[in-house]
Amino acid sequence: MRDLWIAPAVPRPVSLPPPAPAGTARRPGRRWPVRLLVTVLLAQMAFAMVTTAVNQTPTIDEPVYVGAAAEYVHEHRLRHNPEHPPLGKLVIGAGVALADPRLAPGFAGDQGQLGRQLLYESGNDPWRLMLRARLPVIALTLSFALVVFAFARELAGPLAGSAALALYCFSPDVVAHGSLATLDVPAAGFVLTSAWLVWRARRRPRLYVPLAGLSLGAALATKMSTLPAVPVLTALAAVSVWKASTGGRRLVRAVAGAGVVALTAITVVWITYLMVDPRLRWTPEQHVPVVHGLRGLLVRLLPFPEAYRDGMRVQFGLENRPWQGFLFGRRYDGSLWYYLPAALLVKTPLGTLALWVAGAAVVVAVRRLRPAAPYVLAVPLVLLAAAMQGARDFGTRYAVFLPLFLAVAAGCALMARRRWVSVGVAVLVAFTAVSSVRAYPYYLPYSNEAFGGPGRTREWLHDSNVDWGQDLGRLADRLHDRYPGERVWLVYKGSGVPSFYGIEAADPRRVPVEEVRGLLVVSDSAAAKASGRLAELIGGSRPVDDVGHSITVYRR
Repeated sequence: MRDLWIAPAVPRPVSLPPPAPAGTARRPGRRWPVRLLVTVLLAQMAFAMVTTAVNQTPTIDEPVYVGAAAEYVHEHRLRHNPEHPPLGKLVIGAGVALADPRLAPGFAGDQGQLGRQLLYESGNDPWRLMLRARLPVIALTLSFALVVFAFARELAGPLAGSAALALYCFSPDVVAHGSLATLDVPAAGFVLTSAWLVWRARRRPRLYVPLAGLSLGAALATKMSTLPAVPVLTALAAVSVWKASTGGRRLVRAVAGAGVVALTAITVVWITYLMVDPRLRWTPEQHVPVVHGLRGLLVRLLPFPEAYRDGMRVQFGLENRPWQGFLFGRRYDGSLWYYLPAALLVKTPLGTLALWVAGAAVVVAVRRLRPAAPYVLAVPLVLLAAAMQGARDFGTRYAVFLPLFLAVAAGCALMARRRWVSVGVAVLVAFTAVSSVRAYPYYLPYSNEAFGGPGRTREWLHDSNVDWGQDLGRLADRLHDRYPGERVWLVYKGSGVPSFYGIEAADPRRVPVEEVRGLLVVSDSAAAKASGRLAELIGGSRPVDDVGHSITVYRR
């Protein structure tokens, strides 16, 4: 851990990480400014995430994960939410256990009903329970910030590490999803950590190759969408061991290194399932589809527990559903291959976008950095290509690994030996910081200035990009403060229970249009894809208020 805070005075060649003994000899006076900056950046990120978590009601996915986590912790059984492995939910479960909630034993409903029953029907306080569930994810998100800093510092020096850390800490997507009891940021962080450890294995393979396998296994045990990273990271492990070896058995050692990473990752997945239920009893609550063809063969060949393989089958079944998307004001059926790149253009600060491009170019172009290019760029490119093939155009959270890896690349832009580069990087980082801070506390609906900011994100995107059900509590406060006693008609897209927060409202889609008078409150995700009666109701109303940039209040 001491290594992490020690920065050499000048960047070393990046073919190998800088050795610890040389760093430890640096004078303390050279280190305190970097330590102070790291502390300040982490503190502001922690403040942003915790205060955001305190004020947001459950998003659409969170009750499912929290319910499954409580089931893992209290009943030690695998039943609900098989489409995601247990590790991320065990992390969430650490916070759930601290809340000590009441849980109905032997609950027989589906995973959505389980979460609703736990939060709203068992006498638990959903505000307290959700905050406890989110805190472990926040802590994990902050720990990955140190990985970003360390990775960039090893490649290009302490200033590069500081710039990379700043981009990470001010990333609206990372702050938004790192403050929720969800799995996207933990999975992305474990993949980044594995890539960093594989890079460090170029110097000490016996130490870092097994650690890289542990981190890769943690990613696989959190989200199945990280599987495309396995061949890339195992190949990079072989390269690292090859570079670290001498003599005639380099090839054997390289293959063994790749095997150690793969076997360790597989072992971590098995241990994670055994932590939930040592007997590995598997009784799926939901229908598990039959998967044929190449996908079916892939699932059968996976060296993981049956529950994991069934989770893959559920994921493939979800991919076959007729989903509907929304991009740049257009509603469409199916998916668009360019959805994620287009959404990232909207959701990423302009300064960050510029530094991503510059950093990636420098990593590839500068000879001293070129050996690190596959470690920094290959994994996110492969994961992005895989995510772009998905059928669910629901948000940039499916590509949240990019702000992690490309922050490291962006910091390396400082290796371009031009006097104006340092000033340009500082200006772009400051621009990103200002844009992010201006969005506080509405990070989930963030969009950059080119697209009008958070108040206009609803015009371009929907779902977890804008409105994921997070502002039901804010809506309750707004109705109480500004519209007491008025008739409310509500179309809410989320997992919260409006009546629990004191919102007495009816569904306007269940009565004739002419009967809908008063306040029409519509989640922006529902409004984006409105058709039929809802579209007619919105068309005949005028917007009068906005709640959290995710819910619009109309008057009829």
